[in-house]
Amino acid sequence: MDIFHALALLVGSIFANALAAFAGGGAGLVQMPLLLLLGLPFSIALGTHKIATVALGLGATSRHLKSGELKLNELLYVIACGTLGVILGARVIVNVPDDIAKTLLGILIVGLGIYSIQAPGLGIHHTPKNRSARGYTIGAVGLCFIGFLNGSLTAGTGLFVTIFLIKWFGFDYKKAVTNAMISVGLFWNSIGAVTVWQAGAPIKWEWLGLLLIGSFVGGYVGAHFMSLKNNRVIKRAYEALCLLIGITLTFGLF
Repeated sequence: MDIFHALALLVGSIFANALAAFAGGGAGLVQMPLLLLLGLPFSIALGTHKIATVALGLGATSRHLKSGELKLNELLYVIACGTLGVILGARVIVNVPDDIAKTLLGILIVGLGIYSIQAPGLGIHHTPKNRSARGYTIGAVGLCFIGFLNGSLTAGTGLFVTIFLIKWFGFDYKKAVTNAMISVGLFWNSIGAVTVWQAGAPIKWEWLGLLLIGSFVGGYVGAHFMSLKNNRVIKRAYEALCLLIGITLTFGLF
């Protein structure tokens, strides 16, 4: 790789992961097409991207830990509930045609954006709910399903976790994005990366260093700017990202 392509890889990775850390997910929207444009086959790009996104979680987590606002019990709940789904998704997706999976995911993500837009008060204030045994059980099933999507698809599952935490548990956008970035970006992606690697997915190891740097820096920068903004700004960024990712996936722009 020459210096021009190396710089494009680093800058693109920083941008993609900063966007994801600010709005709650979607690093693959920019990072996956970038890897493809730079010449990687889809299977190698996917495996390389999966591993690199772990650094997104590290960068975002390192910034959010400084806030002192994280609740460990909530975070561990989200991580644990999605773990089984992540492992299953990484193993089952090989049986699903890629075009069908991406189109369905795109339609779902567009739906998330539209749903948030038509509910102007959604996620603006933290209003805890469904904190009973029944509520946590249903929440666990929902998070496990989202974990399955995380293990099997290239981008966007952090967006599902964000809206799920807002709708079911009453989180505001800032709190939901923070939990999504740590649980999905760091832990779920780590599990998915190990599963993909063990399954024999090809990895472009010589590109991984730049991607890990870009993912970490982008995750930290995005989380920093997110902490400075109010819930309405984060909500608008989330909605815009949902529509952009959803349309990209639905119409096969990858």
